[in-house]
Amino acid sequence: MRPAQKFGWRPGRKYLCHQMIITRNDMLYTNLKHIENAEQFRNIIRENTHVVVICGRMGKMSIPVYRIAEELEQSYRHIKFFDMELDNPESQVILDLPEVKEQLGIPIVLYIKNGQIAKATTGTQTHEQISSILNEQMAMLT
Repeated sequence: MRPAQKFGWRPGRKYLCHQMIITRNDMLYTNLKHIENAEQFRNIIRENTHVVVICGRMGKMSIPVYRIAEELEQSYRHIKFFDMELDNPESQVILDLPEVKEQLGIPIVLYIKNGQIAKATTGTQTHEQISSILNEQMAMLT
């Protein structure tokens, strides 16, 4: 049995944590599409014009943002919505972005247009705040 570590946990393996054996079966329980590694993240932003990536945990700060994104996905069909687990070592690709590096808080929400970060936010946001950013940063030209 290996001691639990913040990073480097592998799904399905057993770890000793505070004298309890736990099994790490990570995945964010959302209806959003999941990003599992840095290469997939780069491919998604390269292949899609409008992308929102929410990088967080299944906790009280992130869950409301995931739920709002799931609702908005129906209204903003030109935008691809994804999640990525913050505790996945591969999320470092997001944490290293200049737009995110100095920000504190979770979840981290990236609004990406044409392969560039249009806006990055952290922390819980309301439906109105997220909709406003989508309308400002991700509007389709008519």
